[in-house]
Amino acid sequence: MLDRIVKAYNEAVFETDKEAAFDVVYAALADGMRAEDIVFKVVIPAIEEMMSNITKDPDANLAQHFMTAQIAAAVTEKMLEKFEHPPEIIGRVVIGTAQGDLHSLGKRIVMGCLKALMVEVTDLGVNVAAEKFVEEALACDAQIIAVSAMMVHTASGEMGARKVRQILHERGLEQRIKLVVGGAPYRFDNELYKTVGADGWAADGINAGRVIVNLIKEVKAT
Repeated sequence: MLDRIVKAYNEAVFETDKEAAFDVVYAALADGMRAEDIVFKVVIPAIEEMMSNITKDPDANLAQHFMTAQIAAAVTEKMLEKFEHPPEIIGRVVIGTAQGDLHSLGKRIVMGCLKALMVEVTDLGVNVAAEKFVEEALACDAQIIAVSAMMVHTASGEMGARKVRQILHERGLEQRIKLVVGGAPYRFDNELYKTVGADGWAADGINAGRVIVNLIKEVKAT
């Protein structure tokens, strides 16, 4: 039964058909499948498959990335309501776009993936000041600050990730909170994340989930 459900769900996601994906999920529940198994054996493997596909084809359709993440987040949220026991959240992230930047699509893809991967996300929105990133991370006890930037000047400027790194350094928080960046400028210059002082970056919103989860584990191991 599981193979059939996985195949049907993956086909729905590939077609970016949210209604069909929910039809698969609710049919699985009616057949006796646990909500926990739907998340961990169907939804998360679908995200991981998309990560693998993007690695092979970095120019894969952005709209499909977005819908995959949104479907995964929506299904996960509905299934969480049906869990026998509350799931363990593996970590917390605060996310937003850098000061001066009003783009939000990439951030929304990341958020969808993280929710499906059992990461608690606080969305700070767009045009976020560096100080707010740090204060909210402390308030939420987050392990990760994720700063998105779609323009070169907001990615490399003094008021974005660079300023977040400076504040973390000045306050002695660099081991407690890791900094992740993403957006088009980082794809064009793979070393830019080091220049702005980030601990990691991802070329796309889907793989950002993997980078963030790995850094959460790193923080928790220290």
